[in-house]
Amino acid sequence: MKKILIGTGNSAKVDTYRKLLKDFELEVVSAKDLDIPAPEEKGSSFEEEAINKAKYYAHKSGIPSLVDDGGMEIDALNGEPGIKSHRWLGHEMKDEEIIAEVMKRMKDVPKEKRGCKFTVALGLATPFGVFTSHADIVGVVPEKPSDKIVPGYPYDPVIFLPNYGKSVSELPDADYELMNIRTHAFEKLKDIIKELEK
Repeated sequence: MKKILIGTGNSAKVDTYRKLLKDFELEVVSAKDLDIPAPEEKGSSFEEEAINKAKYYAHKSGIPSLVDDGGMEIDALNGEPGIKSHRWLGHEMKDEEIIAEVMKRMKDVPKEKRGCKFTVALGLATPFGVFTSHADIVGVVPEKPSDKIVPGYPYDPVIFLPNYGKSVSELPDADYELMNIRTHAFEKLKDIIKELEK
């Protein structure tokens, strides 16, 4: 069976992509399985970062590699943290630390200026080229984060969806799947991934 590598050290992301790839005739391996260290982040956009990482993992492993890069852009913070979403303070941050930092910086921001967007860009490096797709979710930063934290996805408790009256992390499973931006971005690459089975 042919392989596909998920280029991340985040086990929550690996689990997400394992589920999305379950109907494909491909063995899913992770960067951790192959002891491949994370590359240095040099991209100036989510898409550029996803392309760079996908190429890096494909080069290191010799296996087609699927990578996502994404982050939170908060209107009142001029689009921060953006591509630095997990290294906002200059180091790899824990989930709770990220949530606390968002709340601290948004403390006195009025309701009408709390808009935010979370974007995910996928990069897929294959023998026949590098392909990308992206999807995003738009909401507002609540005055208090949700108590429900999904390990590995620290921004879900601080994106409130007014139409649902809930944060992303509080959505019931069926709604979460409907809103799941990784699923939406993945759908756009399905035809390319099918070619990898051949």
